[in-house]
Amino acid sequence: MVFAVIFVFIFLLHVPLLQLPYFWDEAGHYVPAARDILLSGSLIPHSTLSNAHPPLVMAWLALWWKVVGYAPAVARTAMLVLAAFSLLGVFRLAERVANTNVAIASALCTALYPVFFAQSSLAQVDLAAAGLTFWGLSAYIEGRSVTTVLWFGLAALTKETAILAPLSLAGWEVAGLLARKPAMRKLWRDGDPPPRRIASLLLPALPLALWYAYHYAQTGYVFGNPEFFRYNVSATLSPTRFLLALAMRLWQVAGYLHLWVLTLAMALAMWMLPPLQDSALVRPRVNLAVQMIFYVVVFTYVAAMALIGGAVLARYMLPAVPLVIILSVSTLWRRLNFWQVAVACVALAFVAAWFWNPQYGFSPEDNLAYRDYVVLHEDAERFLEARYPMARVLTAWPASDEIVRSWLGYTTRPMRVVRIEDFSLEQVLSAAEFRSNYEVALIFSTKYEPAPALWNRWRTWSELKTRFFGFHRDLPPAAAAHILGGHIVFSEEKKGQWIAVIELERVEEARTPSIPASDRFSQTTSR
Repeated sequence: MVFAVIFVFIFLLHVPLLQLPYFWDEAGHYVPAARDILLSGSLIPHSTLSNAHPPLVMAWLALWWKVVGYAPAVARTAMLVLAAFSLLGVFRLAERVANTNVAIASALCTALYPVFFAQSSLAQVDLAAAGLTFWGLSAYIEGRSVTTVLWFGLAALTKETAILAPLSLAGWEVAGLLARKPAMRKLWRDGDPPPRRIASLLLPALPLALWYAYHYAQTGYVFGNPEFFRYNVSATLSPTRFLLALAMRLWQVAGYLHLWVLTLAMALAMWMLPPLQDSALVRPRVNLAVQMIFYVVVFTYVAAMALIGGAVLARYMLPAVPLVIILSVSTLWRRLNFWQVAVACVALAFVAAWFWNPQYGFSPEDNLAYRDYVVLHEDAERFLEARYPMARVLTAWPASDEIVRSWLGYTTRPMRVVRIEDFSLEQVLSAAEFRSNYEVALIFSTKYEPAPALWNRWRTWSELKTRFFGFHRDLPPAAAAHILGGHIVFSEEKKGQWIAVIELERVEEARTPSIPASDRFSQTTSR
């Protein structure tokens, strides 16, 4: 019954988004990988590079397409089912550690939190992995060892980083065995013998290990293609980068996109207000041992995701943020007479963040900015296909995939592409040297650029972002058109994002027969 209510609630909220074509990493990896399963049954994608992500979510999408039909609305509905199940996991976990009132409020706040809301209908794996982690935590706290293995094992087969939760808790259990002082024992919960609990937390690594063994046997790589491993692991192992990413991760679990409204209210309530009493009994807090379980998981994700991961994306913290929400809501319930009003204010702040883009850099996939991106690209690429159906188009990923792969929903047939990395000055100048290889350019904002703020004028910060996080500045359409020797025939802008089509002035010169491999862009028909 609770699942049905949750699903109907979030489905109705997402109805205007169900028909949108696929966005960014959906189009770049997850949808092609799921489509490969649908068409060939192969768990290893061949229409895109394999990054060794386990195939559970992609197989789920392929199943829905097989039964219902291939369409973005089908994929988004399938993901909403997983989102509803994840919210049910938040509800169950909060109900077990607190009470039904806290569970309802926590599930509501989680559903409305901008990152969770935006990810709910996107064909990506992080939200589903987080949801199965919540079910695993609930089973672990309840002392159900077999179910703990099941949920954490499924989470690891959804995304490999989900194994962080059970492994960190296994380490916490080992620390409990080594704790000698009786005063410290209250930090660990009672129940099943520790060896049994530790075993239930280590066994979920087995199915993930089997997947990696299968992936190695099929591809020769354990953790995905070498470039994927370099970008997400070997290139991130820098003390300076770790400290910067750590600060960003702490912000993502405590303040990102109006989350600070909830955590600040919790902090003020703890500092200023005593616990309330019901019938002469003080309202209970979340058990200290359970709080420690939450803290271990949260700080493990903060530290691990600061250490690895080329892009510091907020969706990687989805297993941690709802735990913060549960503890915060429980504190408000315990100390505020009108705690429902405080939760309602938090919910309204979260909804406002769906539409309001912050004055700091963020990923468009974290709120409804991703819809603006998709609409801009739909408009520009339909114009491009209608006016220049046979043209060779200079553009960058992911637009290069969008106009080559018509099954992503942007065009009705493939177009020819000449691909560059981005629209920075260096890349556009390089492309201008070979302008005879394309007739049209499709340029767009590859990063959200907020209005100028104090920290954006700080040169050192810009240099650090460029060095460690791949930051660059896209040339505005007019500047790109001038360098490429063309004029703008189409342009649109929405809330800091833009896109433009540039038609090149034909230059009478011999076409370059080939482009050296050392150049920074290449003519392709697929990514």
